[in-house]
Amino acid sequence: MYKFIVTASKGLDELLKNEIEALLQVHAPDCLDTTKLQPGQITFEAPIEMGYRCCLHLRLANRVLLVLAEGKVNEAEDLYNIAYSVDWPTHFATHVPFVVHVNGVNKIFNNSQFAALKTKDAIVDRFVDDESERPSVDKQNPGIMIQGRLRRDVFQLCLDMSGGSLHRRGYREEAGEAPLKEHVACALLIRSGWTNNKEQCLLDPMCGSGTIAIEAALMAANIPPNLTRSDWGFDHWYRHDNKVWNTVLQDAKDNIVEPSGQIYASDLSTTIIDIAIQNAQIAGVDQYIKFKQCDTLTLGKAPAESGFLVSNPPYGERLSQYTSLLPFFDELGEQFKQHFSNWHIGLLSSNQDLLKALKLRYNKVYKLMNGKLECVFCLYSMTGDNLSSFESKLDENHEFANRLRKNIKKLQPFIKKNTSNAYRIYDADLPHYNMAIDCYDNWVVVQEYAAPRDVPEDKAKQRLQEALLYIPKVLNIDPAKMSVKVRRQTKGKQQYDKVDKKNVRLTVYEHDAEFYVNPTDYLDVGLFLDHRDTRLLFKERSQNKNVLNLFAYTGSVSVHAAKGKAKSVTTVDMSNTYLEWAKDNFKLNNLSGNFQFIQADCTKWLQRNHAKFDLMFIDPPSFSNSKRMDDTFDVQRDHVELLSQAKASLSEGGEIFFSNNLRQFKLDDAALSELGFSIKDITKQTIPVDFARNPKIHQCWILSI
Repeated sequence: MYKFIVTASKGLDELLKNEIEALLQVHAPDCLDTTKLQPGQITFEAPIEMGYRCCLHLRLANRVLLVLAEGKVNEAEDLYNIAYSVDWPTHFATHVPFVVHVNGVNKIFNNSQFAALKTKDAIVDRFVDDESERPSVDKQNPGIMIQGRLRRDVFQLCLDMSGGSLHRRGYREEAGEAPLKEHVACALLIRSGWTNNKEQCLLDPMCGSGTIAIEAALMAANIPPNLTRSDWGFDHWYRHDNKVWNTVLQDAKDNIVEPSGQIYASDLSTTIIDIAIQNAQIAGVDQYIKFKQCDTLTLGKAPAESGFLVSNPPYGERLSQYTSLLPFFDELGEQFKQHFSNWHIGLLSSNQDLLKALKLRYNKVYKLMNGKLECVFCLYSMTGDNLSSFESKLDENHEFANRLRKNIKKLQPFIKKNTSNAYRIYDADLPHYNMAIDCYDNWVVVQEYAAPRDVPEDKAKQRLQEALLYIPKVLNIDPAKMSVKVRRQTKGKQQYDKVDKKNVRLTVYEHDAEFYVNPTDYLDVGLFLDHRDTRLLFKERSQNKNVLNLFAYTGSVSVHAAKGKAKSVTTVDMSNTYLEWAKDNFKLNNLSGNFQFIQADCTKWLQRNHAKFDLMFIDPPSFSNSKRMDDTFDVQRDHVELLSQAKASLSEGGEIFFSNNLRQFKLDDAALSELGFSIKDITKQTIPVDFARNPKIHQCWILSI
């Protein structure tokens, strides 16, 4: 009798235990009571034949390990002694290279590599002490794989009989994006209930490289998942019983059957379908699957009156992908309602919010891992409530949709003026739809504000999802050209951090100036729309002036000043990314002249500056603690000192446009008057028409001496 450990991915160990017990029931019933379930593994004791059968037949396992030695580890030498105690020369030849992997750590070994090295040393020493040649280690192509499993103070040393993960069946030479693991596909088929009803129709309408359909065909034909595998971890093991192994192989071949149910698989991409067909051919099951190139949303009538639909739809790992996928899931739910009554549907996703867009009630949900992704597998029965209890069509009179239409109608005079193709169409008008919506040419950017504390997180997510479904329909835009940003307080370098990596660059215009914006990759897109009128007012005062734009961001104010025929324009910002963006904006507008771009901490730069400026634009952050700064900056606390330093660089008769977005900000009029500033509040005249419903978006003053 041997002791075996069979490892499983998270969420599959219970199913794997059932699978092992089913094998034992048929071939070694006396060993059933030896099975034990532990997190991520099942152990049992049985003859070597069962180790072979597990390697060949298990669809959910990662590895089959044969325990060679085990014991308690209280110090490093204990592990060495356990490994040394194995009579290694009776297990493999010295000319066969080996490798050791150790899984787990404890208080003695907090580094699994050190534990593996200690084990390797013991194996080599045992060979040498037994007057054998020293065996070699080969991490790339080992003939023998030894695995140590360290759990608390227990160390188990095993031969990896599988010789590599069993989920790699060998038929998938090509795969699409984010392929589904083969053993996970089997788990989905088991959880869906199809494996108990194999005579019924099975459909995967988003089949990708065909994994679910291929694994289903292997199951339906009773073909072991690893029947064609050529390399095993026991090939070079001295105690391998080839006669027993050949008997197990022949027994498996003799029990292959003809499937009784039909399996369908389709995908939008012709290229992907070709890959799926090729994979099915390699697996030897292409004759059991009907492949078809088809858009999931135009599937139409189900291929049978009842059946099982099991699929792994696109996840949308990033918020931008989620946004573009929402309408797809909304339509998918409608397709299920219309054409798949009496069907059982199982969908895997790492984003449960996307599944909510189906507007279906699931009857079961399972958590599992697909590779490193935490996923849920939701099961739906297309009967009763799921055919009638939810309105699947979007309500044309929904309050959010109506408000959006109302805002657009109100903005029509501004839009028709054609002074800019970048403007705000919604700004938390309805308190329970707490977001801002900006248009940049044919793109829409949604900024979600933090929900009030009295609104549950699930409710806030539901309302955002509703809004994201209505926005493309009301605005008649492609959902793929809608990005979502989560608005939160940012400090220091965080305000410059990327939130995506799409590198989308658009050109928008504002009066006679053009600007690059990036609607996807940063929290801010590169153009503050609430300062559109401020920039125009600043431009009108720029002619023949030496202009300074401090905290310049992407230089939009600098561009307007240059187009307003400023004598010189100096642009200062701490971020090199945004300064390069500013330079690109100047090139976009074909501007050349006395223009400087300076990367610096703006407050420190002011202190050492000796040049004089006639006109300044200062729009500092509310707060900053960037690593590039020696100290923090707080606009309420520090604005008087900042403006005092700016005054030292201001020419006689010069002016400063000073603005900020801190809603509670109070200008220290008395202190600034003592500095010799005349103060004019121009906030009202700098609030654009599209921000009229939010007059506190910024405050702005002209300070003159």
